[in-house]
Amino acid sequence: MAAAAQVVGYVPQSVAEHIQQIDLAVYDTRMKLAKPTFDSRIVIVSVDEHSLAEVGRWPWSRTVIAQMVDQLFDKYKIKALGFDVTFSEPDNTSGYATLAALAQDELRNVPQLGDRLQSLRPRLDYDARLARSLAGRPVVLGYFLSDTLKKGMLPAPGFTIADLGGYNVDALSAKAYEGNLAELQQAARAGGYFNADFDPDGLLRSSPLMMRVGDGYYESLALATARVALGANRVQPVMLQADGVNSSEDLRDYGVLAALELDSKPYATLVPVEHNLAARIQYRSPGGPAGGAFRYVSAADILKGRVAPEEMEGRIVLVGTTAPGLNDMRTTPVKADYPGVEVHANLIASILDGDFKQRPDFSVAIDLIQVVLIGVLLTLALSALSPLWSILISMGAAAAAISFNSWMYQSNHYVLPVATALVLILCLFIFNVAWGYLFEYRKGRAIVNLFGEYVAPELVAEMAKDPQSYSMEGDLRELTIMFSDVRGFTTISEGLEPNALREYVNLYLTAMSEDIRGNRGTLDKYIGDAVMAFWGAPIPLANHAALAVKTALQMQATASRLNQDFIARGWPPLKIGIGLNTGEVRVGDMGSAVRRAYTVMGDPVNLASRLEGITKTYGAGIVVGQGTRAAAPEFLYRELDLVRVKGKNEPVPIFEPLGLAEAVEPALCAAVAAWHAALVLFRSQQWDEAQAAIEKLAASQPLDALYPLYMKRIADYRINPPGDGWDAVTVFDVK
Repeated sequence: MAAAAQVVGYVPQSVAEHIQQIDLAVYDTRMKLAKPTFDSRIVIVSVDEHSLAEVGRWPWSRTVIAQMVDQLFDKYKIKALGFDVTFSEPDNTSGYATLAALAQDELRNVPQLGDRLQSLRPRLDYDARLARSLAGRPVVLGYFLSDTLKKGMLPAPGFTIADLGGYNVDALSAKAYEGNLAELQQAARAGGYFNADFDPDGLLRSSPLMMRVGDGYYESLALATARVALGANRVQPVMLQADGVNSSEDLRDYGVLAALELDSKPYATLVPVEHNLAARIQYRSPGGPAGGAFRYVSAADILKGRVAPEEMEGRIVLVGTTAPGLNDMRTTPVKADYPGVEVHANLIASILDGDFKQRPDFSVAIDLIQVVLIGVLLTLALSALSPLWSILISMGAAAAAISFNSWMYQSNHYVLPVATALVLILCLFIFNVAWGYLFEYRKGRAIVNLFGEYVAPELVAEMAKDPQSYSMEGDLRELTIMFSDVRGFTTISEGLEPNALREYVNLYLTAMSEDIRGNRGTLDKYIGDAVMAFWGAPIPLANHAALAVKTALQMQATASRLNQDFIARGWPPLKIGIGLNTGEVRVGDMGSAVRRAYTVMGDPVNLASRLEGITKTYGAGIVVGQGTRAAAPEFLYRELDLVRVKGKNEPVPIFEPLGLAEAVEPALCAAVAAWHAALVLFRSQQWDEAQAAIEKLAASQPLDALYPLYMKRIADYRINPPGDGWDAVTVFDVK
């Protein structure tokens, strides 16, 4: 059975998925609690550790496989044989292919070499040797369906689209396959794929008995082996029939295949199927040689004839690998490492017995009826009863639902949903008991639940005092938006081990989040190593821009302290860039039916993101837009440039906040004033004067990256003058 991807740590995303997982857990529990039953009709010939030690490593030579086939049929008189392995590559271990090639080339002049090789071919062509062993015997070869690789040969399909009479059939499909060598497949009686179809939680509960490739529908290994063992020649689709003049015609567009019919003698065998032509796997034991459902025989013992003939005669035999390292284990409801070959054995046993657990077409109707009955009766009863009687009635309703579901499972082999009814009973009971408390407390708690993860606890407490004033509904409001990002994070992530990287990011995000929430900011989201936040919602703040600028300066100081700690640990240095912009945006609960969040949207948000992206261009830790500068005039700003970012047609001035104006050193104020004067000279294309002014500033502030940037621009403009119509705008074409 080919390996298949499994979902580890599957987490349901919706209520329906959670309820489905409860139903699956009930189904799995019943399967685990079922008493193991032994089936003597099927024997598993296992390529186990003992076989590998005695015969050699896997895969074995085709002569060994041929010997095993001969032994099984000639000595042990088995009924049918299925291979849970694929023979897709030629066996050249005899050296015959190499000798034949040499006989046609370098050794073509050696007398009688070709004739001698031809006489040796029956002994040296191992694939032909196996084909002779397969010919005329009830053998089924396994293969794998995929969407990428075409190799080998497919067996004949069970039926084709033409056999469906115009009906549409739901079935899993594949575009390609890894089949067996043509001469082997042609010699075998049939072939069957061994693909596994796992549920979303990674467990194997059902298996498609047929899959579509092109215009043909092909059998699984289990179905093909059972058919061959029953002496059936073909599999036929059995369509769902309906009464009425046009009803059958109306059903043609839907997946209405109800069963598969095997033309076995003396009676046909019907195999019921569900969606995608799948059948539920009825696990008869925990699996493995000690599981108790099927006899396991070592392949080495078959080859050496050490097994008593009466233990094998008339049996259906499956050959598969169970040795550790051969990767044929499945995660199932009864065991985490269940032998893949035994999955086929369980399906074959169900086909032989006509014993399948299945979800009937009317399961949805049953679920709806019991939910409506329970809902109506409990709603009326619980509202009029005391708490004690409410408990007793609820427990009685749950017991009745479970008993009915268990009876349908044991007596009629129907797998019906029960989780919806149980969840409804629990919800109605909780709602009835807790209604008074929830009614009084719900509004305050709603605010906590809605905004607790976004804003600081003290703000939530403030909102809870007047919950009517706040909601998640969309609103148009002036806010200040922040984007913060770690510079060179890709390089950082490549240079750290996973655990160290996780701690690096966690320390950084925690510190930044504390600064934001400590200044009444709303933490919107983390985008990888980036942080998005805003000020002014859900609680209106008149000074939202000033709080945002203050936070940005504080975050840079925090990042500097973190950087020292990171370097001391031997980690890469930490540098961050922050973009701020103020404007009118849409704020509220936004998203999809699957996931929603309290967030902001609008052009000012996009500009804030762009500003963060260009901080490294100017060597600035913080870049703010004109709106933020105007709304927070108490800070000293240095104008950086006039830019046109991607997505905007109009140029916008950008600034770097340096601190509160009243707290900044006079020397820095003078340097900013000198820079602004130099910027005027630059924009008026007075290159000599501008360069002299900037060089003077650079001499006093050699670590400031803004000055070398403009000196390079001046040098470029001396070579390629911008002309009289120059607007002094820098264009950024990337986000």
